[in-house]
Amino acid sequence: MNFLAHIYLSGDNDLIKIGNFMADGIRGKHFETFPLDVQKGIVLHRAIDTFTDAHPVFRQSTKKLHKRYHHYAGVIVDVFYDHFLAKNWTTYSDENLEEYIQRFYQSLNDNKPVLTEKTIGLMPYMIKQNWLLSYQTVAGINQILTQMDSRTKNESQMRFATEELQEFYVDFEQEFTDFFEDLRAHVIQKLTTL
Repeated sequence: MNFLAHIYLSGDNDLIKIGNFMADGIRGKHFETFPLDVQKGIVLHRAIDTFTDAHPVFRQSTKKLHKRYHHYAGVIVDVFYDHFLAKNWTTYSDENLEEYIQRFYQSLNDNKPVLTEKTIGLMPYMIKQNWLLSYQTVAGINQILTQMDSRTKNESQMRFATEELQEFYVDFEQEFTDFFEDLRAHVIQKLTTL
């Protein structure tokens, strides 16, 4: 899952959200120096990724992309799934998506002492371009994938993946819906053990 789903699945605790959001940049046991709730977010992030990568519905989605994008297929599906979460936000939350996102941005600013340098460097771009809200549209997804592609020196070709998103839109949306129900149940259980 990409940023929006990781944040959403963290529940209401801002530090767990922040840990989950930052986790990709934290390797091994380096997370043990963070406050306990940030550590919980990092552990939760890893559990979500493990569950996602092994899930048959997620794999079904990636199969549509493997031939063209190879090992980047999973990354692309993560972004696609964030699109469907943003698009169908009212199914999953009573809070307005824009307000939810602004509260998260504010919590990042309020908790700068616990953020990694990478996260602090990323924040101005993320907030100014409002990445999380841009997930709602195919055009926004295209912009995100183009930025990600440039970080691979355009090797990944991710900038073209909205072609498949549009071609298999109904299939991807149904796969997201089926998968996300399983993931939400898994996360609820995981949060009780952290």
